[in-house]
Amino acid sequence: MNIEDLKAFLGRYFDPVDLVGPGDTVITGPAKIEDAGVGQVSFVANEKYYRFIEETNASLLIVNTDAPVGDGVDGKSFLKVKDPYTAFVFILKQFAGTRQVSAPGTAPTAIVAPSATLGRNVSIGDHAVIGERCVIGDDTVIGPGTVLMHDVTIGRGCILFPLVTCYDGTEIGERVTVHSGTVIGADGFGFAPQKDGSYIKIPQMGTVQIEDDVEIGANTTIDRATMGKTLIQRGAKIDNLVQIAHNCRIGEDTVIASQAGISGSVKIGRQCLIGGQAGFAGHLEIADKTSVAAKAGISKSFTQPGQAIRGIPAQLMRDQFRQEALVRGIGAMKEKLESIEAQLRDFQARLDG
Repeated sequence: MNIEDLKAFLGRYFDPVDLVGPGDTVITGPAKIEDAGVGQVSFVANEKYYRFIEETNASLLIVNTDAPVGDGVDGKSFLKVKDPYTAFVFILKQFAGTRQVSAPGTAPTAIVAPSATLGRNVSIGDHAVIGERCVIGDDTVIGPGTVLMHDVTIGRGCILFPLVTCYDGTEIGERVTVHSGTVIGADGFGFAPQKDGSYIKIPQMGTVQIEDDVEIGANTTIDRATMGKTLIQRGAKIDNLVQIAHNCRIGEDTVIASQAGISGSVKIGRQCLIGGQAGFAGHLEIADKTSVAAKAGISKSFTQPGQAIRGIPAQLMRDQFRQEALVRGIGAMKEKLESIEAQLRDFQARLDG
């Protein structure tokens, strides 16, 4: 694509898109601004990186509308938009194409139950297993080695990468992406303690429901409900190595970073940001648009929308920062107290003498 083509492409999403410099240069692909060469496109979204505008060898930069590029810099071309970061995401999508997960059709080594229903243009990779009464929507791709136990429903346009496991009764909406090694619908961690110290397993009779446009990273686990369903709502994005326990509800467009652990029956609201390694005790409620810092230990509910929390145990971020500042001053406070004590001892000694 040449630069004029890319300008027209971004014009579908942004208005205006202003071109500075020549528009006939052919662009072969995107690159990091530090590594970009002639014929490549990169972006600058933050003014602290404006120094790269002159340093980079990229032929095209996506920049803010107020970026200091004048009539051009060293023959480079610029596309000026209100949100260069998102614009570059669209550029990446344009050049990335479609990842080949498995060949079209059903691989000869795949096992598909006679009662399963497959939509149009479904792809099923080598050694995949599709259980009884499964339903797979149009244009969905099932990667090699992926297992769908019985009564799994998957909507249109989904991608399940190799070695995903969906236990019986799992429901997945449309345009959902699930990366390798993820297990959806395993038993929730429920055991009734007995007087002799042993445990009786609590039957996990519920399901997991994943709504449209969700993405789930590699090696994540989402447990089935004891009764009812564990629910991942529309647009949620879940990173690698996340544990979501039985009967949880993850709200729309909430983002959860790697190694977070969410105990049973936690309700997380819409558009929350959950940092890596955050841990949640069970049966809590987190309001919409809550930000949870990495490694936070959440032991109580936060029901006011839009708060930022951090620390162990988690508390409002401003309070936690204040406590940290006090802790950092303990050393100096100790030295001052010791100095005062020494002066008092000296004063007492003079009185006694």
